[in-house]
Amino acid sequence: MRDARERVIARLSDAFAQGELDVDELDRRLELAHRSESVAELDELVAGLHASSKAALVPFAPAELSPAQQEARQNVVAVLGNANRAGAWTPPRHLRVYAVLGNTELDFREARLVPGAIDIEVTACLGNVTVIVPPSLAVEMNGTAVLGSFEHSERAPASPDPARPVLRVHGLACLGNVEIQTRLPGESARDVWRRKRSERRTRRRERRALRAAERKGLPPHEL
Repeated sequence: MRDARERVIARLSDAFAQGELDVDELDRRLELAHRSESVAELDELVAGLHASSKAALVPFAPAELSPAQQEARQNVVAVLGNANRAGAWTPPRHLRVYAVLGNTELDFREARLVPGAIDIEVTACLGNVTVIVPPSLAVEMNGTAVLGSFEHSERAPASPDPARPVLRVHGLACLGNVEIQTRLPGESARDVWRRKRSERRTRRRERRALRAAERKGLPPHEL
């Protein structure tokens, strides 16, 4: 089941890179893929994709870390400024993130992950926290928003695999925002912005074409 899930996630990632899926549809299918409990459910998620989409399976390889390399707890603080974690960094088991009139970005695409839960406790007050994850990483999000936004994502198997990492994000957004972004390796924020802009333009063209077709189908006195 684990191998089937990874193959489907890789296939969805490839379809996204080829433009078959937009960001919202990718996130929707990834959430279902992580939560699926049968091979049949997984197969349904890729049934409509082109057969030419062939994604290589890259199995999760646990990072070999000593206790000194993986700390139990760390703090990331952004007050009137920015704080980032990216590249081949080593997340602790418990990470506290504070963004007060500032911005924090946590990029897990190249992070050295170990099996088990990684707990991220977020406090965003008049600030923003962005969590960037690869498609294969399981994520649980559960937070409270007060005059702000705390994005919800339930992208983790119902029965967690102890051999795989899972990101657990929780906390409070007060006049701030906490969001998760799925990005492919090497994809920048500008790439995501361009992709979303292109998708919005495509949807607008489709809506205009639909309205034009509907008008043409109306009787003359209703035009």
